[in-house]
Amino acid sequence: MDDYEETRPLLVNDEQTDEDRSEQDAYLDKVKNGKLYIATFAAVLGPLSFGFVLGYSSPAIPELRKIQDPRLQLSTEEASWFGSVVTIGAALGGLLGGWIVERIGRKLSLMFCALPFICGFIIIIAAQNHWMLYVGRVLTGLASGVTSLVVPLYISETAHERVRGTMGSCVQLMVVIGIMGAYITGLFLDWRWLAIASSIPPTLMLVFMCFMPETPRFLLSQGKRREAEEALRFLRGPDAPTEWECARIEDAYKNEEQSFSLADLKDPGVFKPLGIGIMMMLLQQFTGINAIMFYAETIFEQAHFKSSDVATVIVAATQVVFTAIAAAIMDKAGRKVLLILSGVTMCVSETVFGVYFKLTMKHNNSSLTSVLTDAQGSLAEQPPTDLAWLAVGSMGLFIAGFALGWGPTPWLVMSEIFPTRVRGLGSALCVLTNWTCAFIVTKTFQNLMDAITSAGTFWMFSGLCALNVVFTAFFVPETKGKTLEEIQARFKGTYQR
Repeated sequence: MDDYEETRPLLVNDEQTDEDRSEQDAYLDKVKNGKLYIATFAAVLGPLSFGFVLGYSSPAIPELRKIQDPRLQLSTEEASWFGSVVTIGAALGGLLGGWIVERIGRKLSLMFCALPFICGFIIIIAAQNHWMLYVGRVLTGLASGVTSLVVPLYISETAHERVRGTMGSCVQLMVVIGIMGAYITGLFLDWRWLAIASSIPPTLMLVFMCFMPETPRFLLSQGKRREAEEALRFLRGPDAPTEWECARIEDAYKNEEQSFSLADLKDPGVFKPLGIGIMMMLLQQFTGINAIMFYAETIFEQAHFKSSDVATVIVAATQVVFTAIAAAIMDKAGRKVLLILSGVTMCVSETVFGVYFKLTMKHNNSSLTSVLTDAQGSLAEQPPTDLAWLAVGSMGLFIAGFALGWGPTPWLVMSEIFPTRVRGLGSALCVLTNWTCAFIVTKTFQNLMDAITSAGTFWMFSGLCALNVVFTAFFVPETKGKTLEEIQARFKGTYQR
């Protein structure tokens, strides 16, 4: 706090800092959050749609592999692309979202991204060949990329500091609810009807967002003070003196450069949050979350779960429960505590995972492929049930740890740390990094296991989780309880002596 307090432009001593904080607390005591919750719910229908996109391939691919129509039947390689092509669309969507969010605003960007969601699912519903399936997946991936950028920004710019952590964590919560929803719906509907069901959340988002305000910070950046005050009045309730908050945001904005240039990359208020945001997205993907999910069905089968469909629902439900816990305690525990706890938990669980594979594999060069190809061999080649339950336990611990910290928090921190003038660009680079790394990990995972064995792969991921803990401890700022303007001022103050 000392660096920040010394460099805060409007205050000259600690007494004024305390006085300003008391004024802020008095203001927040008058705030009513009801309509803020409604606006947040309307926005997080986007991540819910995104979750349905991610979860859609799991129940759909087995059906498309067995379908009688040769124009739609997917081979193993085609099924792999059907699942992973979403990440390519999402990476492109991140870049597109960074551009449109600054041109047309947060609200209209959310309404815009509902269209490729709906169109993509319509193309899948009407699909007559493989290319229609791929185009539909790319479009829904594009919408997912835009959504993963715009929704965290919308929530961070509308929520106040007392509830911003909880509201921001609802982004990841709704993603995992959407994944679970797709899994459960897929138990009862075929792939076309599942696509119809998956198009409902983006349609609702398009309708609900028509009645929600634009963010006050974007309106002020466009010089629309009256509209900004009206938006704050909607979000904060009739009793809060919204002119005070509006003036505070406006003063902070006036102290910033109004547009971004390459020279701004020398500004610690720009390059430091940019570096932290990109590294958090990279490290999130290299926790091995996709590897664990890749193994999930096989592990449940080895533990003698008869229905792999039900097993995937159990995994998704675990994610939902612990992401909900993270959302509930985010503004009390803080971001750094949850990130460190999450990193330690994942590090331990993946170490155990590596031990499991070391004990169950006969040769050091064995991989998942050998497990699957040996599955029809003698019963003596199957891992003992008690060791399979060790894998189930470590998988559950990993998923709980990921959901508690490294699942929701990087998206939340991304939405908090960037100055207004680079918020779109910075968020776009973070989203691009996340989805590019997701694609790389997904497509190279099997090759990695062949090269260094399954045990070695998970021990490598365990080491990267340990790196997450070190990175969090030394570089990630605690943003709990601070306004966006205070967070940005502190980044600059870190380098001003």
